[in-house]
Amino acid sequence: MTTPDFARYRLFVEPALAEGYRLPLAREQANYLISVLRMKQDETVLVFNGRDGEWLAAIAVEGRKQASLTVLRQTTPQPAAPDLQYLFAPLKHARLDYIAQKAVEMGAGVIQPVLTRRTQVSRLNLDRMRANAVEAAEQCGILSLPEIRAEQGLEVALAALEPDRLLVFCDEALAQESPVAALAQAKPGPLAVLIGPEGGFDEAERRLIMARPRTLAISLGPRILRADTAAVAALALVQAVLGDWPRG
Repeated sequence: MTTPDFARYRLFVEPALAEGYRLPLAREQANYLISVLRMKQDETVLVFNGRDGEWLAAIAVEGRKQASLTVLRQTTPQPAAPDLQYLFAPLKHARLDYIAQKAVEMGAGVIQPVLTRRTQVSRLNLDRMRANAVEAAEQCGILSLPEIRAEQGLEVALAALEPDRLLVFCDEALAQESPVAALAQAKPGPLAVLIGPEGGFDEAERRLIMARPRTLAISLGPRILRADTAAVAALALVQAVLGDWPRG
């Protein structure tokens, strides 16, 4: 894996990227580069769009709060998108922001909000979730942005999973057994992780989840975790045992 260049500022852009392309910057982006970072003419940043890899680009200052970028050369090819889906019951505001950021950092390729009987939030700001995903990607050298899907009911979300995708169900009611040992017995392949709401799943929902083939229930230990903490713990376990973290 290429080590990200953290010495340069990284900026997400929407347009296609190729050598010689000129990228007009939104006023907010230009103001940040010129007024906050104090960048000068021809200084360079790294840009990415989630499709074309990462590129070096030079700034052209066109006014006090106006600037564009000229794309110079590619620094990193576009990697394959992560094949890990993260399903979760939405939380409120700041904690939802946190979940979107951490799911990106932990390698989720799809972020799927799931409505359950005890879900705290039923309407989501998907643009805000995407903004948090972009911010995490900019800061962490990530080039593949996740697909952020609209909220779905639990039954619909489960039915949408491919039959061969292993669903790792983090069940707070499960007996305390080693999650690492349970995951180690699973067959590698496409993955999904499911985290419930603060109040947990009810029994009918738990039966619905476990009725799906290729579902593995795991415990996250002896303590009851908040949903946002459980998300990071579960994604770390899955990536370490079955995912894209290097293993000996």
